[in-house]
Amino acid sequence: MKDNNENSYEGRIIIVSNRLPIVVRKESDNIEIERGSGGLITALAPVLKDRGGKWIGWPGITEEERIDISQALAEANEDVGYDLEAVVLTQEEVNNYYYGFSNEILWPLFHDLQSRCNYEPRYWELYRKVNRKFAEKIESTVKTDDFVWIQDYHLLNCARELRTLGVRSKLAMFLHIPFPPLDIFLKLPWRYQLLENLLYYDLIGFQTIRDRVNFIDCLRRFFRGVQIEGRGQVVLGKTADREFRIGVFPISIDYSEFEKAARSQQVADRAWYLHEKYPERKIILGVDRLDYTKGIIQRLKAFENAIERFPELRGKVSFVQVVVPSRINVPEYFELKQEIERLTSEINGRFTTSGWVPIHYVFRSLDRDDLVALYRTAEIALVTPLKDGMNLVAKEYCASNIEEDGVLILSEFAGAAPEFKDHALLVNPHDIVGVADAIYQAFTMDIEERRARMKPLREIVRENDVFYWVDSFFKGALSRDLKSFPVVKDYVPR
Repeated sequence: MKDNNENSYEGRIIIVSNRLPIVVRKESDNIEIERGSGGLITALAPVLKDRGGKWIGWPGITEEERIDISQALAEANEDVGYDLEAVVLTQEEVNNYYYGFSNEILWPLFHDLQSRCNYEPRYWELYRKVNRKFAEKIESTVKTDDFVWIQDYHLLNCARELRTLGVRSKLAMFLHIPFPPLDIFLKLPWRYQLLENLLYYDLIGFQTIRDRVNFIDCLRRFFRGVQIEGRGQVVLGKTADREFRIGVFPISIDYSEFEKAARSQQVADRAWYLHEKYPERKIILGVDRLDYTKGIIQRLKAFENAIERFPELRGKVSFVQVVVPSRINVPEYFELKQEIERLTSEINGRFTTSGWVPIHYVFRSLDRDDLVALYRTAEIALVTPLKDGMNLVAKEYCASNIEEDGVLILSEFAGAAPEFKDHALLVNPHDIVGVADAIYQAFTMDIEERRARMKPLREIVRENDVFYWVDSFFKGALSRDLKSFPVVKDYVPR
């Protein structure tokens, strides 16, 4: 039975992403399901729970594995509180659509690293095919009043495929990664097709104003007479045959969840252990997924430069660099891992003294309490991607810094920079000496300035949390907020 609310929205929320919020694995003769992780899942899972919605995505297995996951999905539905629908891909589709077009073309191109792109024609063919496959799955379940919210760069073509199939529901896209400037976007052989396909969405959402400006510049280059009307968070775009909205919606985190965790006894105990492990030293923290866009190599070189030029840092700081494994089976990522480990070993070999090792390198995923304990304990967070859509580590660090004595050193090319520019130490991650100077500035900063910087950073994250992000997106798409989709009190996922 639905809440009796005259302002309620009658349709369902249907979220579509490359991956489901679960991971399916076959272990011996058993099928095992684990909850997925990452910012997208953290942000969107509460949106769907008990609202009768759906999440459509790839479960991580291929058709060739011939695994029947229907029973496992049914059990997962009960656990998460909404329906999961699987789009199963062939190994060829995974190789060409996911590893190929998505991650050898769009990922580096949209991060301004066009020299890493591999414009293999086969990739585009399979990208189109898989987007069609996703659209067919959506079409088989969607109703006219449903709101279909498609996530990220893997599915940019999906709206056009859905319109071709006759779907008339509201369609929205949120791009979690940056959108490149015109001169870089022009390098894409399928630039016009991709841009035109995006215009079939009712709303296209970006992380920052910079991304929206880049997108509009591209529109004006390829569509003569395109009109952009309005000001503020959402503007209206018009071409000869369609209208669409273009919005800016900086994604965020569940501030309360991180602050609550940071104040818990479990985290306090682990934080105390870290103080004992690094006595009378300030912890400099880096937390990143293994990826060449994160600037880990440049960051290590900047730390080396700092302890070389500022001897007073030696024995007084410990740089803890956490790298979460990702795509290790891809040669480029394996080579990056080797380079990180080589450089870490070289720096430690140069500067280690009795009782002090400069860099503590951790290559694994941390559980939530261990991560929050590091956030709470670290006096300095070094968040220096070469380019990032947002970077939620910066926001997680601020939310967890309950003593309000930490310093955030942040890349000016992170999506979080416009929100944090007045209170973080902004750096160019390519400027090794500049980042080293920022490390020294943070190390020598007095407690009054630290608190004067961290307090407003925490307030920004608190006021603009993940629920604010969701509400602002729904308002941009439907002129409604999340409360318009009532909780179904007796909803049982099918």
